[in-house]
Amino acid sequence: MKVTTSPLQKITKSSAGRPPFKDMVWIPGGTFAMGSDNHYPEEAPVHKVKVNGFWIDRFPVTNANFRKFVKETGYITFAERPANPEDYPGAKPELLEPSSTVFVKPKQKVDKNNRYNWWIYIRGANWRHPEGPGSSIKDRDKHPVVHITYEDVEAYARWIGKDIPTEAQWELAARGGLEGTEFAWGDELHPGGRMMANTWQGEFPHENTRQDGYERTSGVGSFPPNGYGLYDTIGNVWEWTSDWYQEHKEIKKPSCCTVDNPRGGELERSFDPSMPDIKIPRKVIKGGSFLCAPSYCRRYRPAARMAQPIDTSTCHIGFRLLVRA
Repeated sequence: MKVTTSPLQKITKSSAGRPPFKDMVWIPGGTFAMGSDNHYPEEAPVHKVKVNGFWIDRFPVTNANFRKFVKETGYITFAERPANPEDYPGAKPELLEPSSTVFVKPKQKVDKNNRYNWWIYIRGANWRHPEGPGSSIKDRDKHPVVHITYEDVEAYARWIGKDIPTEAQWELAARGGLEGTEFAWGDELHPGGRMMANTWQGEFPHENTRQDGYERTSGVGSFPPNGYGLYDTIGNVWEWTSDWYQEHKEIKKPSCCTVDNPRGGELERSFDPSMPDIKIPRKVIKGGSFLCAPSYCRRYRPAARMAQPIDTSTCHIGFRLLVRA
């Protein structure tokens, strides 16, 4: 397994003091090569980014964590509320009911170009009922909370006193101190046949051989940590970042220069009303999920990124938070 060690690994935790919260890990600041030129176009070009040190959650926020927040505040998530008809003119009434998006595995091969062959908008699906009415999170306390919109993440962050990571902060942390490697652990997806993350094995979307032991989410910490001691930065669930989505190629500074502590999409182009093809603001999500497969979506890498509408929750998106130094 090829591993390229970054100088960032040589900085010890002792320089950061005590963690501000339980189960937080210090990520030393430094400069790293962000993005990838070898995969999806939205990841390119590779560009140098400088990030200050910060503390970040060792695990994604779990159902148990989120339940405590809801119990103390009475918070109702976006998916549990009916949508405002004024925000969705012309929408069918049934689509305004409290709902969320759930992956439903087809029984046979389907057209992979049509994601509606496996994504179903289900009334009553939410963080308490991940697969819809009749499902529950019983025995899933340690699984990452899902069906969470960006608004829900903001509410939880305010309550607990943490921040949402930028895309650059998240990617630096996910790389685990490695630079130039394909994955958070090296250049092989399954080094020595070992499963390193909760992803999809088999022919997506109708066949999952479950070589990693899981059909859907797994309890946090079920797979090896990265070099910084973080769990589940790859696979299991996608994670929200605070950056508005824009293409890396739209970065104002040329690739020869280092971008200092970037906050992506500062122009907020993702919801510029002059761009009619984009109706709803979008944030960057990172890390891939249990649905990422070699046969369909190779986004189980630190450089991978996707644009996610801020009002859309699914069964495979969660989050983790940080504290800036």
